[in-house]
Amino acid sequence: MHVVMFGDQHVESLGGAQVSMRLQREFLERAGHIVTIVAPAMHRARGTALTPDPAYVDVPSMPITLDREYSLSWPAGRTDRWIDDALGGRPGVDVVHVQSDFWGAFLGHRFAARHDLPIVHTMHNRVDVGIAATAPAPRTVLRALSVWQRRAIGSDTRGSDGWAYLRRFAERSSAVTAPSSHFARRLEENGVVPARGDATVDVIWNGIHDDLLDEVRNTTPAGSGRRPRLVWLGRMSPEKRLMPFLEALAFARPDADVEVIGGGGQLRTAQRFVIAHGLDAPTGTSVGFAGRLPYAETLRRIHRADAVVQTSIGFETQGMTVFEAASLGTPAVVSDPDIAPELGAGRWDVADASVEALGETLRVAVADIAAGSAPVPDEGVATAFRQSSRTSAMLEVYARIL
Repeated sequence: MHVVMFGDQHVESLGGAQVSMRLQREFLERAGHIVTIVAPAMHRARGTALTPDPAYVDVPSMPITLDREYSLSWPAGRTDRWIDDALGGRPGVDVVHVQSDFWGAFLGHRFAARHDLPIVHTMHNRVDVGIAATAPAPRTVLRALSVWQRRAIGSDTRGSDGWAYLRRFAERSSAVTAPSSHFARRLEENGVVPARGDATVDVIWNGIHDDLLDEVRNTTPAGSGRRPRLVWLGRMSPEKRLMPFLEALAFARPDADVEVIGGGGQLRTAQRFVIAHGLDAPTGTSVGFAGRLPYAETLRRIHRADAVVQTSIGFETQGMTVFEAASLGTPAVVSDPDIAPELGAGRWDVADASVEALGETLRVAVADIAAGSAPVPDEGVATAFRQSSRTSAMLEVYARIL
């Protein structure tokens, strides 16, 4: 079959949804299917252009962040025609898979409606929590976004909160999937279910590359005789709570090396904080910034670490980093009470959202690591997290709606 995926951002940009889409594409192609990914074109600096890929339909766009990492494609008739022309020379489309929440979702639903195609919509984001964390007037933003959405996809459904926004997508979908049980449960509780077929949400985790998982697991992690090593990774934006993590380190002062992986708008603020609080010294709590790393290297850093630290609360629809860590045998400090039980063994739970609670948990985790008594992740996570198993599950959804 030919599956056309729609994303809000180019899959070569930074983000968990983008990593997941790249993996889905590869394993669908391994299974003999055709995949096209429609997303806004990137606007990288001169000399850093992407290698052309025939699977990508790079829609005309405008950059929306200062680092030019993210872009917006306006959902209107001209863009619709451009997408139709770009897909016109490709095999007939069987399934539209929307993996976006904003303009990419508008474009995907409009495309499916024009061509009478079934839609699978994967809900990757808690829209309400994300906007509340990043926008100065979140209610106003959600109302404006809802008006834009209703006009873009032709919906009469009322409501302007985050759940009403997601419901408008779900009611036009043949299937809705979520990357965790806890997010699927919340979607169903708030009526974010497909109007056709069973009014339930399919749980399909985002996976990890089978070959890469085996390769990294078969490497030898860093040996004993060194200080405990913690890793924090992700987009440096408020909803990920990087700054509370650094504040917790300044409060608790655990004797550990800390590596921060990723990039984003809070990088300079974080770097200034580390210097101002003496967290850049070779002794005591030592924090270093690795920047953005290739996916494979990120997994190797996770495997070599003694623990991964997850700090966002209420925002993650899966919490991919801690599942990647568990797959590689690395335990995690977990702040989100929804993620903790789904992860199972191999974790330290943070009691509440305060900096003090996070700091105390970091102190305990470092002490456990130094004593050789860190919790051990469930070995079954590695099997369930393989992308081949996730692709098989998604193919069952595609077959059902066809």
